[in-house]
Amino acid sequence: MNPSIAVYRGLKSAGIDFATSVPCVNLQELLALVESDQEILHLPVTREEEGVGICAGAWMGGRKPSLLMQNSGLGNSINALASLDILYRIPLIMIISHRGVSGEPIIGQVPMGRLTIPLLDALRIRHISPRPDEAEQAIAEAWYRAAEERRPAAVLLDLDFWRGK
Repeated sequence: MNPSIAVYRGLKSAGIDFATSVPCVNLQELLALVESDQEILHLPVTREEEGVGICAGAWMGGRKPSLLMQNSGLGNSINALASLDILYRIPLIMIISHRGVSGEPIIGQVPMGRLTIPLLDALRIRHISPRPDEAEQAIAEAWYRAAEERRPAAVLLDLDFWRGK
């Protein structure tokens, strides 16, 4: 299955109806699917922490929010995640293009690639790294757990994922 379609179906299965996003080459096909969906209100943002805040407001307004971003933006959003979502128990599912790990051709992506999982662990944010054939179900389950626990959750999708491996 096409990896972007698997992620999109996972979001739909979870009932996600609100998405903020920051552009990433790996997310471009997924973003096109989300933008064309009449049931998902999509709002592009300029920075990831802005997306965290807007998603928090969407949750308070009765929406099921997601943030679609690259892992380099995790560093930008740590304060917002800790002092807003975690503190006030606001669920959020983050679909994160995990750059800087195996097969990464751009050396500037490597430092944040190595730090992504330790940062999520430090924040006690659950994270999964499904294969494309697991993505639909894994994403839906990650959202349900985030909503039940009222905490953010992260879905890390590395280069192998986007290559269909």
